[in-house]
Amino acid sequence: MTKATFTPDQPRTAVFAQVNSGLYATVVAVFASLLFMSNIAATKGVEFGPLLGGWSIITDGGFFLFPLAYILGGILAEVYGFRAARRAIFIGFGVALLAAASFWVVAVLPAAGFYENQAAFEAVVKAYPQILLASLTAFVAGQLLNSYVIVRVKERTRERHLWARLMGSTVVGQFVDTLIFCAIAATAIGIATGGDFLNYLFFGFVYKTVLEALLLPITYRVVAFIKRREPSYQAQLAVSTS
Repeated sequence: MTKATFTPDQPRTAVFAQVNSGLYATVVAVFASLLFMSNIAATKGVEFGPLLGGWSIITDGGFFLFPLAYILGGILAEVYGFRAARRAIFIGFGVALLAAASFWVVAVLPAAGFYENQAAFEAVVKAYPQILLASLTAFVAGQLLNSYVIVRVKERTRERHLWARLMGSTVVGQFVDTLIFCAIAATAIGIATGGDFLNYLFFGFVYKTVLEALLLPITYRVVAFIKRREPSYQAQLAVSTS
């Protein structure tokens, strides 16, 4: 049996940074904010079309925000590992749960005589818990799968083939996430027919996956930027490749 050889870009083991750094806190803050905003935006159903052939694309208002949160979740798993990514996921949903409780309190407070938007406010707030439930269940399942796949593949490929880790985990995580989210959230945004649901599911999954593929060059640069500026990552990389 030949002995394996290692090069500077192929360490002996998968390398992850420690979480006691400013960069981790910053990424988690942006991650939680995107998740929070996407949950609010998702209370609005959105339709593009009719397009060629009379097709319409049905989605929700969070369609351009949520994939960004998903990408950050993948970056956290790649740089900091599965436990750190899981912590960020739970922090994000802690923020979302606090928001749901806050919105409920505001909704039940007596409206001022001059305030004319109580019904509109309640319409959004009443949809939010269902959207939050869908997002919580789907995102936890999808992101944990996403993070798990990234870490497991990284244990085999180490610093090589980042694109394979990111896209492979995206396909697995996004499919599970989209399926669960659409199944729970569809009625909250007014989807009532099987055809509209399949439209919502199919285009949601395809859009998120394609968007993450298109943003892969940016993701690469963000991952490289964080890795270069994490002293613990560079220290472990140096030890592993020495």
